[in-house]
Amino acid sequence: MKTKILLVLALLVPFLAAANEGVKLDHAPIDPNNQASLQRGAKTFVNYCLNCHSAAYMRYNRLQDIGLTDAQIKSNLMFAGDKVGDTMTVAMQKTEAKSWFGVTPPDLSVEARARGADWIYSYLRSFYRDDTRPTGWNNLVYEKVAMPHVLWTLQGEQVLKVDAKTETHRLVLNKPGIQTPAEYDQTIADLVNYLVFMAEPYKERDKHLGLLVLAFLGLMFVLSYYLKKEFWKDIH
Repeated sequence: MKTKILLVLALLVPFLAAANEGVKLDHAPIDPNNQASLQRGAKTFVNYCLNCHSAAYMRYNRLQDIGLTDAQIKSNLMFAGDKVGDTMTVAMQKTEAKSWFGVTPPDLSVEARARGADWIYSYLRSFYRDDTRPTGWNNLVYEKVAMPHVLWTLQGEQVLKVDAKTETHRLVLNKPGIQTPAEYDQTIADLVNYLVFMAEPYKERDKHLGLLVLAFLGLMFVLSYYLKKEFWKDIH
């Protein structure tokens, strides 16, 4: 038992050490039933995230669940010779990634379940310029992050401002990107929406199935109750 507890703590330490617990996370405005948002998020994921991060537990044809056809998936979201039934893998070798970034980029299949939607939403909006870092970027949510800000052309460049009196930190947009702050927030919301879907693609279906099961059990309870009364009506 003691060995199991130590093992769990050892697995959790890297995550606890990396996260900046002093930062308040913003609420991720996601909607799992908004297929347009999920489709935009999938496009952002494929164009910006899938270059380094794999999603080895997600197949392209699973995108049919968000309203895309095989033809749309092939023409808009697949840029290699992959088949629609293949998983979302990357060509980058793990050894190369580690030499470039210092760590191997994690698989993002279930990242939304591991981190939470609010964490990812806040993280992707909290990059700022930091010349002391190897990539030139740092993050207010994940201090000393190894990942560069791949979406900087959309968001622009933020700088960190520290209030000497209150010792509070805030990010200020120093160089605008091609999107307005509101547009960038929506892009990240769509991306997080997709990541949440990817982590649990059957979640909405399971919810509906659960409601049907509860309705069936409720109906069976009523029928069983009246059947019991009928069987026992002559017994005193």
